[in-house]
Amino acid sequence: MGRQWLHAKRAIVNLKKGQVVGKVVKEITVAAKLGGPDPASNARLFAVLEKARKASVTRDVIERAIKKGSGGGDDKHQLEHVVFEGYAPHKVPVIVEVYTDNHQRTAPEMRFIFRRGVLGNAGSNKFLFDHVGIVEAHHADPATDLEAAAIEAGANDVEVLTHHQNDDIPEGRAGARFTTDRTAVHAASVWLAQHGWSVVTSELGYLAKVFPELDDTARAEVGEFLQELEDHEDVQRVWAAVK
Repeated sequence: MGRQWLHAKRAIVNLKKGQVVGKVVKEITVAAKLGGPDPASNARLFAVLEKARKASVTRDVIERAIKKGSGGGDDKHQLEHVVFEGYAPHKVPVIVEVYTDNHQRTAPEMRFIFRRGVLGNAGSNKFLFDHVGIVEAHHADPATDLEAAAIEAGANDVEVLTHHQNDDIPEGRAGARFTTDRTAVHAASVWLAQHGWSVVTSELGYLAKVFPELDDTARAEVGEFLQELEDHEDVQRVWAAVK
């Protein structure tokens, strides 16, 4: 029985790894589509390429994804960016970003997942979030001045980011999430990279303005719902009003 469980556990780990790699490759395609194929001038692509290397994505796969995003690949299937808005259980606002080559397949699958919550119409809850630029990075000096870095990088706000919150932040290093105007995310990423910071995320995202009060039971139910969304192969980002 123990050996069978070991095999099952390995299968689960391999499945999760495959999902992570698939999402990273899709993110490379989207980043190249939105900002071009050169990571030197595309902070989002630069950041996701670092994730790809950590996930052991091969060079050939990375190059094909970049070509597909920039219009140079042979794959005729184009990824569509779709945003679903709704509410998790206990009326927790959620925004889900999806990249799919088949919206007719993905939409009903999203409706099925939202059976425990509420799937709204476009514009139904975006007013509960700020649409901003987000740069997550880490620095070798644990005592580095985050506020000074935020000012120099042109960010509007900064908060401490730990390894527990984002496993791309190594333990023992200073981790931070910088919030910028949407038009300033690339410039902030470039400044940080030039001044000793390792950028792990550079993107546009949604940060909740208000957070519903949840007890432990409700928090667990919301967590299960969000995990089901995260596990869907077409879901790239889930933004939720949960602390």
